Amino acid sequence: MYTREIQSHRASPIEQGKPLQGTWDTPFDKVDLMAVRRAFPIPPPRWTQECRIKEWQVFVMQDQRFFFEAVFGNIKYFRWAQVFFYNKETKEKLRFRKLIPFRGWQMPQSLSNALIDSRSHGFFFRIHNWLDADLIKVDLDIEAARTRPSFTAHLEYEAAKSSVTPMAVNLLFSQTQCMYAYKVVAPVRGDLVFAGDHIGLNPAQTVGFFGDFKGHYPYRMHSVWCTGLGFDEENRRYGFSVAENQTKETFKNNENALWVDGKMTPLPPVHITIPQGIESDWVIQDMEGMVDLVFTPQEPMHSGFTLLIANGEYNTPLGYYNGAVLDAAGNAVLIHNHWGLGEQVNLRI
Repeated sequence: MYTREIQSHRASPIEQGKPLQGTWDTPFDKVDLMAVRRAFPIPPPRWTQECRIKEWQVFVMQDQRFFFEAVFGNIKYFRWAQVFFYNKETKEKLRFRKLIPFRGWQMPQSLSNALIDSRSHGFFFRIHNWLDADLIKVDLDIEAARTRPSFTAHLEYEAAKSSVTPMAVNLLFSQTQCMYAYKVVAPVRGDLVFAGDHIGLNPAQTVGFFGDFKGHYPYRMHSVWCTGLGFDEENRRYGFSVAENQTKETFKNNENALWVDGKMTPLPPVHITIPQGIESDWVIQDMEGMVDLVFTPQEPMHSGFTLLIANGEYNTPLGYYNGAVLDAAGNAVLIHNHWGLGEQVNLRI
């Protein structure tokens, strides 16, 4: 059975100008990748180095009827937001994307008590990363337009240390370039209003995933993420998040994990194959016999851009997961037609 060292708490993933490598089950007090000394062989101007750091936060939530995802990213040359809401029963959906060039919101260096907000034409959001109070909160408001109804959300992720164990990792692309990720699966309470209809969320029936990411990602960035969550046949709240990316020494440390009723199990590196294209089955497997999944897209979501010497492509289909994932004790979480997301990013910037 695969195991991974869980290290003791550190204040920062950067010490004495050098990035650490490892996995922790507590958040860092502060994550400032600009603290890396000589992140590049030839030190660029500070503003250029800052532009090389990409960062974003991800919110996913679902219950028996609804699925919600929101992504807020700071790519430095632009800020980007994506919101997707789906009614599984009626097939009604809302897709929203917003791109703000140049300056905009900044992601926080701490999750203890940090607030981010942004207001632009037809769109408002506020994120309160408040782990000091065991909460992560997000509010957003999307005004109605010709092709979409209005949408409002207030969500609170219940991240109490006594009931959920997060995962924090710092992974290396090279000896001086790294990526950080914080992930947790938790109950969610709150309210949604879609096209004038109010939806109250019962935390006993919801499951949510929150992720915080920062990295000196390569100029040509290629990553694939797979995230699934729900309640298994034993009515246990579960969630998994696995990725295949460009980091080194992935057997020793990676960003893959499974949560079952709040308990976190580190997972081995996985290989994600998409032999017939984005809209066909994705096969997710490992070499340790812990991950054996198939993701079948149902609702495609695609966005992209081209700006002079930069371009990007982001595919985030919603679909079904089938298969099994093993926890640290060797017990299987059996997954049958449970909703989740696939994400494929190709970025050159």
